[in-house]
Amino acid sequence: MAEPVSLRVNGAERPVDADPATPLLYVLRDHLGLKGTKYGCGVELCGTCSVILDGERAYACTTTLAEAAGRDVVTIEGIGTPEALHPLQKAFLDAHAYQCGYCTPGLIVAAKALLDRTPDPDEEAIRVALQDNLCRCGTHGRIIDAVRQAAREMAP
Repeated sequence: MAEPVSLRVNGAERPVDADPATPLLYVLRDHLGLKGTKYGCGVELCGTCSVILDGERAYACTTTLAEAAGRDVVTIEGIGTPEALHPLQKAFLDAHAYQCGYCTPGLIVAAKALLDRTPDPDEEAIRVALQDNLCRCGTHGRIIDAVRQAAREMAP
């Protein structure tokens, strides 16, 4: 049997005993019990599986365990807690930027990657950053409002 792969998720080293070709999405959900990252399309078309990989948004459905090994992975579980919401999570609640909520974790992760590199994005930058995240409920206007609110709250 092969050695477990060391994966750094949400700041903690986690040994994973899985085939290195396993999609990161399945490792997160099935091996590490992190259910916030969702399966949507499996081919990078919906953004539901978004994670942050070394500071950049990545698709967990097509990123393999081997590609993620030794890199920093941040999932929705690594962005705030129920007791201490991240400003993006609070803004999504305040703006009612969700309905069914299935796409929300991927949107928040993608928005966090944007705000980490561009603290004060304009509406166009937000639209571009989130254009690969699909929301079937049609809350796009409220999503943009939530990201703008979070950016204001996070400003120094």
